[in-house]
Amino acid sequence: MAGKKLNVVVTRRLPEAVETRMSELFNVRLRDSDVAMSREELAAALREADVLVPCVTDRIDAALLAHAGPQLRLIANYGAGVDQIDVATARQRGIVVSHTPGVLSEDTADMTMALILGVLRRLPEGLQDMASGNWQGWSPMAHLGRRISGLRLGILGMGQVGLAVARRARAFGMQIHYHNRRRLRPEVEGSVEATYWESLDQMLARMDVISVNCPHTPSTFHLLSARRLKLLKPSAVIVNTSRGEVIDENALLRGLKAGEIAGAGLDVFEHGHEITPGLRDLSQVVLLPHMGSATLEGRVEMGEKVILNIKTFADGHRPPDRVIPGML
Repeated sequence: MAGKKLNVVVTRRLPEAVETRMSELFNVRLRDSDVAMSREELAAALREADVLVPCVTDRIDAALLAHAGPQLRLIANYGAGVDQIDVATARQRGIVVSHTPGVLSEDTADMTMALILGVLRRLPEGLQDMASGNWQGWSPMAHLGRRISGLRLGILGMGQVGLAVARRARAFGMQIHYHNRRRLRPEVEGSVEATYWESLDQMLARMDVISVNCPHTPSTFHLLSARRLKLLKPSAVIVNTSRGEVIDENALLRGLKAGEIAGAGLDVFEHGHEITPGLRDLSQVVLLPHMGSATLEGRVEMGEKVILNIKTFADGHRPPDRVIPGML
């Protein structure tokens, strides 16, 4: 495709700076409205595009990929995760998949700490009291939360985001523990004074806070299952800024309602934007609309990665952030 100006279809609105640069480099069809494409619209885009730029809300499965025209050779995902794309089927059809890793770690870690503080210090309840006009003044026993310093934080998935969370939590005086597919190098582990747990079950039983920072793959689906959630101390809280499918959301709800889990802070949900009924009603739960990576700087950097992947591909080279099934 070297030398050809590619036809690029973007499925969602992106920051103006990103859209402007794409328009300069490619024959780009941008999205006018900031809503997800329907399945029919996605199928039409696959038929006409040389490059598709989808987002996390776009499920590109095998059935949809069957609509792809012979000219489609790159799916340049606007996002770090690609669990919504059937990468194996895309590869079989000769379609390269790329993503945007590494640019959202700091933003997501910031939101993880915000949720930890929000749950443990009961910030939503305080905000609600102020907004409703119900606050009657300071009281020694009102809104009692937990002191962050000294609590044990168990990080599930110690990649770039997990390490960024560890650095922040360490500054708050938390004790850092983690479970990972592979143990970190000693110098990395030492930089955040982290303790490695080979057994996830043993770690869960001893932590005050669990932070989910692993991707969603077949092996991590419901990794925090009903059985594992039962291992948590009744005083423990769970925070998830990664992928909702890692937690059995129904089991989490049952544990929260029964007092077997003290609280939860969720920025992602098992069924996308459909939240398990009952979670909204619990005062010890903080829910956010998948905004962990929502900073202008992060969104622009994501766009820059997408553009680099497309331009490298257009020049006849492998995109620097190419995804292959074995990576997942």
